[in-house]
Amino acid sequence: CFQLYGYCYQDSNDIPDTLTTITELGSPLEMIQLLQTSWEDRFRICLSLVRLLHYLAHSPLGSVTLLDFRPRQFVIVDGELKVTDLDDASIEESSCTSNSDCFMEFPARNFTLPCSVEGRCQSMNEKRNLYNAYRFFFTYLLPHSAPSSLRPLLDKIVNATGNHNEHGNAKLEYLALELSPSPSVNSEFTQKCVKSANTQYRRVPEAFIPDENYRCWPSYHHKGCLLSVFDVNEAIDICDSYSQCKAFVLTNQTTWTGRQLVFFKMASNHIVPDPDKITYVKVTD
Repeated sequence: CFQLYGYCYQDSNDIPDTLTTITELGSPLEMIQLLQTSWEDRFRICLSLVRLLHYLAHSPLGSVTLLDFRPRQFVIVDGELKVTDLDDASIEESSCTSNSDCFMEFPARNFTLPCSVEGRCQSMNEKRNLYNAYRFFFTYLLPHSAPSSLRPLLDKIVNATGNHNEHGNAKLEYLALELSPSPSVNSEFTQKCVKSANTQYRRVPEAFIPDENYRCWPSYHHKGCLLSVFDVNEAIDICDSYSQCKAFVLTNQTTWTGRQLVFFKMASNHIVPDPDKITYVKVTD
């Protein structure tokens, strides 16, 4: 949830007992913009959402549900998803006398949960949060342009969150996403994705190409092609896949998971010294 930095009470003639809070600053969540970011960044957002689901299911107050679970209730803070509006949060589990009392209705599908011996709908708060996370976030952010080697696992996770009859449990999904082989953490995954390249490249240490940019998608730079790679072999594979790519520059910057940021260039006519970068130029016949 949002970081609370401070609060104060004040009385006014119009509104008594006014509470003012000071919280961290976040960026509004725009789904269209998120779909234009790298899959790695979207994976981070989904991972933070799963951690939030896990916390809500096991909070000190009990299982908490967000009755107004929509993107507008969240913001992005340093690449992490955080909920800002808790006005519609509830810890009340619905009472029941039979399973038919535990009916959950959504626009696309409905669910009936079991009624426990205590007369409460079993895990209704948790399941409501999970399905809303599926229909508003997971179904859009996880599969879209995901690495091919991860798609079977991601499909399994997305299907499980959307089907409460098959392991639709926030704790299981929390573990599944935490342990999933992120493309930047699991070297075996990345090496499987890298093709053997026949193209030859000349290594130029401590050098940078300041110009010769072209745009690609997704890119960390809006005026150029800046992508993350596991190693130089993956950078070669990416450059070979773009017809306009004639060189690339390894930087000393990394993403949140440790992948190295690389500029891909359409020519190498002007190379300048830079101690923090390494340039690779495609050798032509």
